[in-house]
Amino acid sequence: MTAEPRTDRSESFGEALLGAVLDRAHELPPHLIGPLVADMMGRLGGRRPQVLLQDYGQLLLVPLPGEGLAGGDPQVIDDSAAGRCFLDALPVELPEDDGVRVHLPLLDGGDQVGVLAVTLDRVDNDGRRILCRLSGLVADLLVTKHGYSDLFFCTRRREPMSVAAEIQWALLPPLVMIMPRVALAGVLEPAYDVAGDSFDYALNGDVLHLAMIDAMGHGLGAATMATVAIGAYRYARRLSTGLTEIYAFMDDAVGKQFGADHFVTAQMLRLDTTTGHLQWVNAGHPAPILVRDHRVTRRLIGPTTLPVGLGGAEPEVSELGLERGDRFLCFTDGLIEEHSAGEEQFGEDQLIDWVNGLERTGRGVRAVARALSHTLKRARGGQTTDDATLLLVEWRG
Repeated sequence: MTAEPRTDRSESFGEALLGAVLDRAHELPPHLIGPLVADMMGRLGGRRPQVLLQDYGQLLLVPLPGEGLAGGDPQVIDDSAAGRCFLDALPVELPEDDGVRVHLPLLDGGDQVGVLAVTLDRVDNDGRRILCRLSGLVADLLVTKHGYSDLFFCTRRREPMSVAAEIQWALLPPLVMIMPRVALAGVLEPAYDVAGDSFDYALNGDVLHLAMIDAMGHGLGAATMATVAIGAYRYARRLSTGLTEIYAFMDDAVGKQFGADHFVTAQMLRLDTTTGHLQWVNAGHPAPILVRDHRVTRRLIGPTTLPVGLGGAEPEVSELGLERGDRFLCFTDGLIEEHSAGEEQFGEDQLIDWVNGLERTGRGVRAVARALSHTLKRARGGQTTDDATLLLVEWRG
């Protein structure tokens, strides 16, 4: 009887390196992620390792503190190699006097956690492969350990944050999700003082569920109302109810908790990611806009009902068949009702002009959503009188 060939189970250098991270990850305290990264980079012959996290205003990449990690000033996303890596979610290699500075995206489900940077004498394909796999592990570590510590939050926060904003950021899902059939990216402004705006989503099997809300008022009261509305939305969504029933749950929860003189405008959507079939209900919210072939083609105007909390009639469900590559933009009224001092509101027409200009760049949803929000912020001189939130979704087919 011929003996079967023996399988080689010996540990290679790459497996040993990745295994060292996996073996220590389970009980690794959050503040030791930095030293672990520094150790791994040192074994690869790397120097000056950095873990750069995006600040809440989405303007800077801020070095994570930690023994063995290089410090330095925050890097401007729009004007740095690290920022280019961050926006395009692709490695960027920059020749330097003492080697090559390699920047790798820290990706978790498409959400861009930040950038891993290290300097090597030279870079070959084996090194690139190991670095990409290490960056994936580091991203997962940052995400899983985030809930155990304030370290990452404090690193990303570049100015004082209001209590209302603290509540809203804790309520949010990841700002970005990139999957084979669907991609989305959201932005909240003002990042450090947002109150009544929020959004939520869930990819359950082939169906993407979305909601965008805008609670009346400002400050802590608006944040509390938004929390109840999103909580009711999640409760109803997880019961696998239809869009009209979801509206009823949210309306009942907000009405009972806050009374008839308080309300939340809302939009609930459901996208079949296999067919592109989109359904939505609108409760007093601005209509989304549809982008096809890199140009706004229409507003998704349909029947509306009263905002959540006011006891409106059962909403009618609107429907649309998307084409591959279509994008739709949901937004709150703060995005179009803002104005420069002494001037008219920006309005939907100007919003559409901005979207058309940015879409022609051909960039992904994360870069377009971020650029659109920052364009508005610059137009109003960095000031805002209301929350301005947007959510850009692409059906990839």
